[in-house]
Amino acid sequence: MDWIRLTKSGKDLTGLKGRLFEVTEEELEKHNKKDDCWICIRGFVYNVSPYMEYHPGGEDELMRAAGSDGTDLFDQVHRWVNYESMLKECLVGKMAVKPAVPKGMLPKSQVTDTRAREGPISPSYDWFQTDSLITIIIYTKQKDMNLDSVIVDYQDDSFRAETIIKDYSYLIHMELFREIHEDFSVRVVANVGKIEIVLKKKEHTSWKCLGHALENHNSFTPRKDTALYYRKCQLISKEDVTHDTKLFCLMLPPSSYLQVPIGQHVYLKLTIAGTEIVKPYTPVSHSLLFKLMEPVLPNDKYIYFLIKIYPAGLFTPELDHLQIGDFVSVSSPEGNFKISQFQELEDLFLLAAGTGFTPMVKILNYALTNIPSLRKVKLMFFNKTEDDIIWRSQLENLAFKDKRCDIEFVLSAPTSEWNGKQGHISPALLSEFLKRSLDKSKVLICICGPTPFTEQGIRLLHDLNFSKDEIHSFTA
Repeated sequence: MDWIRLTKSGKDLTGLKGRLFEVTEEELEKHNKKDDCWICIRGFVYNVSPYMEYHPGGEDELMRAAGSDGTDLFDQVHRWVNYESMLKECLVGKMAVKPAVPKGMLPKSQVTDTRAREGPISPSYDWFQTDSLITIIIYTKQKDMNLDSVIVDYQDDSFRAETIIKDYSYLIHMELFREIHEDFSVRVVANVGKIEIVLKKKEHTSWKCLGHALENHNSFTPRKDTALYYRKCQLISKEDVTHDTKLFCLMLPPSSYLQVPIGQHVYLKLTIAGTEIVKPYTPVSHSLLFKLMEPVLPNDKYIYFLIKIYPAGLFTPELDHLQIGDFVSVSSPEGNFKISQFQELEDLFLLAAGTGFTPMVKILNYALTNIPSLRKVKLMFFNKTEDDIIWRSQLENLAFKDKRCDIEFVLSAPTSEWNGKQGHISPALLSEFLKRSLDKSKVLICICGPTPFTEQGIRLLHDLNFSKDEIHSFTA
């Protein structure tokens, strides 16, 4: 909060008396010292010298990008941080670049393709109409596309359809020729890689064209180079799960289509004390046992989060104070977990600490229902006390109903009545836990928790001779 107070103090943090400059590469390179440090992020230049002492990662981390373009470094370390809001009072100006192509209508064949040569083939799109409907067809040129590969938003007269293809993003972004209804349908023909988005016209008249191109329309770019996109979601419910963890349910706008892939996270954004604060969270199923009961709400319009409330924190108390009906901005999904890692999988081991359990929820459900080759799935769940264990009864019930599933709880601060395992992640605990069902069975180990837990776990797994391809760590 000290940095936020400083940005609101009225002090000139750029040293430029409110003026904005067009910065050349030569000029940027001159400002490479601790007391005169400029950094470029996505084409905007910031004087980060005043921020040095407040940066959680320390001064050395910022100095790595001093006098240069720090976009790649920023994305590697904390892409989720809303730097535009955090550093807005430090803005020096924009980098001097070549003039952008004027906005307007683009031919269907004119795709802005910034992918590497070895990347996937550029998609294309077409459209046709009836009196009442507009159908947009995206030809991905990829097989096995899924519904969670498509994200569609229609807000403020802007239509946006993003298709995720491997590590690339194909974007259709237009101001439509006429208004449409908020509800639309999305269909994927997986075997040919075709996506159909059907829109309903408000007026049953013929459209002369689909619309006018907006920023980055018809572009195909690496996902790491695309900015996060948010939509406002409404808080529908929140319920206690443990003494400090709650299950939040957010409803997507009627004009949005979004399904978060297994193992991926989104960012929640709130404005706190006039500054936008962003935090990453992994959505969960509304229950571990949802296959055994009727879903409370349809899957495609609601997103669930298990979130621990930190009373002295900045973000979670504000989230907890939201009333039913209030809104939270939710980003599009991110993450590098691939469902293909499950192919022919025989043994799945999950290591989770605290709310690092959240990515394991959907993985457990998917593994037990969609991997025919699976022989065994084991979860080792680390917590301080019994009261901290999230969904303990559901986990025990799941293990009881499916004999392939085994759950082990490990407590670091148990009561004298606790008869289970105790301690922290260690070679002794892991070597006993990580036993293959067969000598050469295909194994995947997923690990998530606080950074020290995850880093220590990965070191121990390597010491136990598990390969890099057999380990997936969840970090955000």
